[in-house]
Amino acid sequence: MPMGQTVSSYTETDSLTTTHWLAILLVLITGVIHVYAGFVEGRIPVSLAGVGFLGAAVLFLLDYRRSLLYIVGIVYTAVQFPLWYVANASEFTTLGYVDKILQGALIVVLTYLYWRARKTNKKDREATAA
Repeated sequence: MPMGQTVSSYTETDSLTTTHWLAILLVLITGVIHVYAGFVEGRIPVSLAGVGFLGAAVLFLLDYRRSLLYIVGIVYTAVQFPLWYVANASEFTTLGYVDKILQGALIVVLTYLYWRARKTNKKDREATAA
């Protein structure tokens, strides 16, 4: 980071709504849960999944292709469900159930944000064309 630059000068949060912050909160919680569970259970891939969630939160705050992050986030999160089921067959934990509830909510929130972004972009294109 160059001298005089702060982290806030690299992030774009002015346009974020309450729904965006909810998505960020859900991503951070599920990321921390994955990192924690991966270390406690000795499953490095679970920790890496958590790092993926945390990395996505950083990219989002840096305003890196947010619409693409919505789609990738939906798929990435949805893939966690069958992986969790297969990896934990007959050994489900309360933390795992809580994480899946949070991830289900995250998918709903990301789907809404993607839909809203598409709707807004369509209006912007129509206004520009007129």
